[in-house]
Amino acid sequence: MSTETDIARTRGQVDTADWAHLAQELDAYGCALTPRLLTLDQCAEIRELYDQENLFRTTVDMARHRFGSGRYRYFTHDLPRPVAELRAALYPHLLTIARDWAARLGRPAPWPDTLEEWVAMCHEAGQDRSAQILLRYEEGDWNALHRDVFGDMLFPLQVVIGLDAYGTDYTGGEFLLVEQRPRAQSRGTTNVLDQGHGLIFTTPDRPVATRRGWSAGAVRHGVSTVRSGRRHALGLVFHDAA
Repeated sequence: MSTETDIARTRGQVDTADWAHLAQELDAYGCALTPRLLTLDQCAEIRELYDQENLFRTTVDMARHRFGSGRYRYFTHDLPRPVAELRAALYPHLLTIARDWAARLGRPAPWPDTLEEWVAMCHEAGQDRSAQILLRYEEGDWNALHRDVFGDMLFPLQVVIGLDAYGTDYTGGEFLLVEQRPRAQSRGTTNVLDQGHGLIFTTPDRPVATRRGWSAGAVRHGVSTVRSGRRHALGLVFHDAA
């Protein structure tokens, strides 16, 4: 189990990350790789939660819904402590970027200073189901391009964290981000999720500079086919689902 030292280390890793650089990466590509956020032991601890059915409110078979192939599970609101602590630590840093993006696009920025207040607002609006995800992909599994939009209450950034070692535990399974550029063909970006590291990315769009000012560039994400092994990932979403 994660110790107080592990939790403190995770918060320290989040708070001491180069957020100015991460914001620049998000501006340039719509995604940004973080430094290590979880220890290898924490990765194993969270990965092993997948088989504890009482921790989850539902399981989604992607093939059944034509989302791709593989399965993922939504946690209940009673999140494991490392997951809850990491989500809470990330929110204030992501909030700064979200508010800046909203200003550029001339949109309202309804997000309060704390995650607790924002989640309460989601629940008041009828979005009261946990959207935190634990994903498992076997060989041959993949995830179709999509957006994680669960209602009108939307936070534009989310984080996915790799829980296995790329090239050792699995191959393939790269994270895909496809951006629909204004009046141009789409641009694709791929990222490998190193074990314990996170990838911040945007849903459903981001500000893109054009000759006429700022426009919203629509973005979708997915996962390429896993060529071998088994891939787990933790998905942190900062709004709840309807």
